[in-house]
Amino acid sequence: MNVLVTGATGFVGGHLVDRLLERGDRITALVRTPERARALAARGVRLVSGDLHAHDALADATSGQDVIYHVAAPLGAGTESALMASNRDGTINLLQACRDRSSPPRIVLVSSMAAGGPSRRGAPKTDSSDDHPVTMYGRSKLAAEHAVAASGLPWAAIRPPVVYGPGDRDGFLPLFRAAQVGVAPMFGDGSMEISLIHVGDLAQALVLAGEGPVHGVYYVNHPEVVTGRQLVAAIARTLRRRALAVPIPRWMARVILGMTGMWAEVFRRKSILHPDKIHEFYQEGWAADPSAFVAATGWQPNWDLVTGLADTAAWYRVNRWLGA
Repeated sequence: MNVLVTGATGFVGGHLVDRLLERGDRITALVRTPERARALAARGVRLVSGDLHAHDALADATSGQDVIYHVAAPLGAGTESALMASNRDGTINLLQACRDRSSPPRIVLVSSMAAGGPSRRGAPKTDSSDDHPVTMYGRSKLAAEHAVAASGLPWAAIRPPVVYGPGDRDGFLPLFRAAQVGVAPMFGDGSMEISLIHVGDLAQALVLAGEGPVHGVYYVNHPEVVTGRQLVAAIARTLRRRALAVPIPRWMARVILGMTGMWAEVFRRKSILHPDKIHEFYQEGWAADPSAFVAATGWQPNWDLVTGLADTAAWYRVNRWLGA
C-alpha cells in the first residue's frame, strides 16, 4: 500500500512509520527539515521537503497515495491564530491536494481528545455528540476534524487522550524525572480522571483506521481510567521509588504557566506549558470510552498502565534520558 505520513519525525508519527514499515507499505513523508529525517530515508522512506502550506510539495507528496495519515501538529504554538493556521488551514491545504487526485486517498486524521473537551467524573466520553473544547489547541483540532468531514473524502478522525511511551519527551519524561527525585508537582488536587494510550497501541489503531472499516470520529485509548494522583504513584512504583505528589493550586498554576509562556515567547522556544493549558489542568476528567472503535475494527490495546510504564521507563534508561 502507498501511504503518506505527515509528522513522521515526531513521537507518534515515528511509531506509526515503524508499524507501516513492518507491514511492508511504501511510505512517503512530508518533512520540513530533511536533515532531521535522514534516518527515515535510510530505511526506505521517500522524503518530500515542505510543509502544509507548500502547495507544490503537497501535490508531490499526495500523488499516488492510497492512505494519508495526517499526524503533524504544532507543539506549543502560542496563539489561537497560529494553531488555526497549522491545524485547520494546513489540513484544508492537504485535503485540497487530495481532491485534485484522480483517485482520492483515504484520510486518517490524528486529532485529540482536546477537540471533544473534558469529561465529567465517572462518565467517559464516547463520541462527538458533546464537543466543547476548552483550549485553543482543542478548538483548532476540532476545526481540522470539521474540514476533513466536509471534504467528501473517505475519512476517520482518531482522538487519543494522553499518549505516552518510548520516545515521549514532552509529556511523561518530566513526570518520571520528578518521581525519581521523590517530589512530583501536580496541577489540581489529583482527583482528575485520565485515560491513556501507549504509543504502540495508538500506532496499531491508526493502521487499522487506514484499512477502511471506520468512518467518523473515534476515541482510542486503553479502557482503564486513573486519577492524577494514581498516575504519579504508578510512575513512582515503576521506578521503585516513593514520590510525594504536591498539589499546585490554580492561582499558582496561573503564575507558573504565565512565566513559562513568557519564557517561550522571549526565547522563541516551543513549550506545551502556556497559560491556555490551565483550562485543561483543572477539569473533572479527560476520560474516554474506546468501545465504538473496538467494535468497528476489533482493535485491542496491548499495554495497560503497569506494563506501559515499565516499557517507557526501560526505554528512557537505555537511551539515558533517565538515571538508573
